[in-house]
Amino acid sequence: MDYPYLAGYPAQLVDQVGALLDSGELGLKLERKYPQRNPVQTDRALYDYVSERKQRYLKNAPPLAKIQYDNALGLLAGTLGTNTFASRVQGGRLKRKNEIRIATLFRDAPGEFLSMIVAHELAHLKEKDHNKAFYQLCCHMEPDYHQLEFDLRVWLTWREAC
Repeated sequence: MDYPYLAGYPAQLVDQVGALLDSGELGLKLERKYPQRNPVQTDRALYDYVSERKQRYLKNAPPLAKIQYDNALGLLAGTLGTNTFASRVQGGRLKRKNEIRIATLFRDAPGEFLSMIVAHELAHLKEKDHNKAFYQLCCHMEPDYHQLEFDLRVWLTWREAC
């Protein structure tokens, strides 16, 4: 079977996920590993959460104009979060506006997954490309970044199959 969220991972790992999914055990394993639901449920709480993380790890990064959950992002679009940079001329100055939007499905996800996606989007304030420096910054903000990214992909695979 094809699992689009697991593309690029070793076949043996994908087969293990597929076997757990087929046996009905994948959801239980994920619930045992991540029992806590995300406590950040409102746009205001998300703004405070992201702002606190930005202040802790990226004090000199450009300010964020907007941080919110977005219903338009999700599985169908293939985008779980976006980081928008818009520049416009205002008077004689060039103004830059940064926004972070997180897919609303993260309200139902474990809090660890929100932490991972926030680290990812904040890293884009410093590094635009997914390069070595970008992933180093992600791991600085979220030490288990790579494991959480994989587990998020497994969770999305399970969620889509249900």
